[in-house]
Amino acid sequence: MLKWHKTILSMIQQRQGEKVALAVDTSTNEAPSILINNIVKLFEQLKPDTILVQADFKIRSTSPVKSDTIKYYTHGKSSYTLVLEWAKEENIDTLFYITDVTGFIAEEIDSVSFEMIWLVPGAILPRVPFGKAIKVA
Repeated sequence: MLKWHKTILSMIQQRQGEKVALAVDTSTNEAPSILINNIVKLFEQLKPDTILVQADFKIRSTSPVKSDTIKYYTHGKSSYTLVLEWAKEENIDTLFYITDVTGFIAEEIDSVSFEMIWLVPGAILPRVPFGKAIKVA
């Protein structure tokens, strides 16, 4: 079991009584879909009441977490603003976001009222605007 895998496992287990959402950046079909599906499956198995948010420059869907429902696009445009606003409105306790952190965030959003965990696939771990980043690769 990989280190990040263990980290995410324990993070999900520690948040059992909380309202958790998992957002997936669907702006590119070059995303490592097998890796992403494996992460989504973890949430599906350990915390089935997690809300799955599929988003690129807009929110495409919000649904109960299921790994075989993710649809990717090819335009490469991604914005986190709407998802962050949605999470605030929905009183999410913890938002996990699978993305390469190249998306847009509105300038006025410089912090969030919930716990924010960026799950970043790939070799490089970029700086995140707030919250905590974990490299998953």
